[in-house]
Amino acid sequence: MIEVKVYNADGGDAGRIEVDEAWFGGKVRMDVLRLAVRRYEANRRSGTAATKSRGMVHGARRKIFRQKHTGRARMGTLRSPLRRGGGVAFAKRARDFNVGMPKKMRRQALDSALLARLIDAEIIILDGLTLEEPKTRDVARALKAVGVERSCLLALPPADKVLYKSARNLPRVRVRQVADLNAYDVLWPNRVVFTRSAFEAMLESRKN
Repeated sequence: MIEVKVYNADGGDAGRIEVDEAWFGGKVRMDVLRLAVRRYEANRRSGTAATKSRGMVHGARRKIFRQKHTGRARMGTLRSPLRRGGGVAFAKRARDFNVGMPKKMRRQALDSALLARLIDAEIIILDGLTLEEPKTRDVARALKAVGVERSCLLALPPADKVLYKSARNLPRVRVRQVADLNAYDVLWPNRVVFTRSAFEAMLESRKN
């Protein structure tokens, strides 16, 4: 069992939550994590880089001047890669970099990422952070109180739109609903912060 500390909005101790490693697959699958990160980064690529080959550029295909008796080097068409304005040799083509991954494997990657963070004590649970209206200052103060000084992921329950609006424009803070988490989101930051309700909802989904 892993014990995860719970903090209140002032950084004080608010208890512990016990987590069974078996709920997250029992071990960290580095091979699956590697595939998940590769997939996420590949799918972010637009793949729109393209240049024109000699067959695509505008211009006549005729020979510029005759082969012999001009005193100049022999030359073919205006489209030759050797000429200014000609096509590019080995021109780039737009391509799709998307990498697929089965749903079960994506879930396994997320579980491994969460388990790795739990083992390294890099998950923080924040209790009592409730706001009546969006206040970025209050969220920033709470994160500082629990020791978040660098990048962090803030995982929220779906219903908490006020907290989402309060945190979304903080620098180096990525805000996600707990149902939308992926392995890359969990591995990217220095710390992962869950609200208590979001963490308990995630545990319930893993127990069933």
